[in-house]
Amino acid sequence: EVSDTTSSISLADFAREASSVEWVPSGARTRSEKALFDHVVASPCSTSEHTEASRSNFRNQYDNDVTVWSPQGRIHQIEYAMEAVKQGSATVGLKSKTHAVLVALKRAQSELAAHQKKILHVDNHIGISIAGLTADARLLCNFMRQECLDSRFVFDRPLPVSRLIPTQRYGRRPYGVGLLIAGYDDMGPHIFQTCPSANYFDCRAMSIGARSQSARTYLERHMSEFMECNLNELVKHGLRALRETLPAEQDLTTKNVSIGIVGKDLEFTIYDDDDVSPFLEGLEERPQRKA
Repeated sequence: EVSDTTSSISLADFAREASSVEWVPSGARTRSEKALFDHVVASPCSTSEHTEASRSNFRNQYDNDVTVWSPQGRIHQIEYAMEAVKQGSATVGLKSKTHAVLVALKRAQSELAAHQKKILHVDNHIGISIAGLTADARLLCNFMRQECLDSRFVFDRPLPVSRLIPTQRYGRRPYGVGLLIAGYDDMGPHIFQTCPSANYFDCRAMSIGARSQSARTYLERHMSEFMECNLNELVKHGLRALRETLPAEQDLTTKNVSIGIVGKDLEFTIYDDDDVSPFLEGLEERPQRKA
């Protein structure tokens, strides 16, 4: 329907312009009249260029606000925000019967810059890892911290993870960040994924960010093993999945890996830098991929 509408508009414009040009023999035309005739008659013949330009203008009419729907039933600003999640460095979350683990890949803009934090502490029983815009993640993290504090102040108990995740508010623009939330409450360990579209999912294991499909493939292949794993084995599975997102010439190091763990009788703890060494030492070498 969109392409038909665009074509009809182009033909209508052509008809109006053509009707305003007086038809005279080619030999009797002046130079300016001939140029006008060539513009009106020759240009509309390249319909593909007109169609592409019209589609671009048509798309831009519906991406100025998050409350505007396109005729195809899409909200373009949300789609743009979800693309930002795909550009962020990868992060992996998985759980067993007793623990939930987050493993994230940290980036540095240059050799002179420090690596950005990828795992953030929310409450004693909740932590998040991020993929996307760090500034948006900090804003959401502060909001989640405030909700947890309100629960402790008003009800004198930790906020259940499943109650925190569906909390939504409309305002400004979609947040260009995806979250993996690890938590532990009376129902056991949890791994949740949230999207800029306001969708959230309760997961046994999940990976988001750049090249995360390779990590999800690993998680799907070994998913049946996670529930019976002890903590060390669970972390190793997370590291192996995260390693799948790296190019062949790179590997996990203490500088580019961050780990977050929460579980029964264990508050949410973040391991960075040298604290990651014990987990990496028990990890086998990366198998060489066949060319």
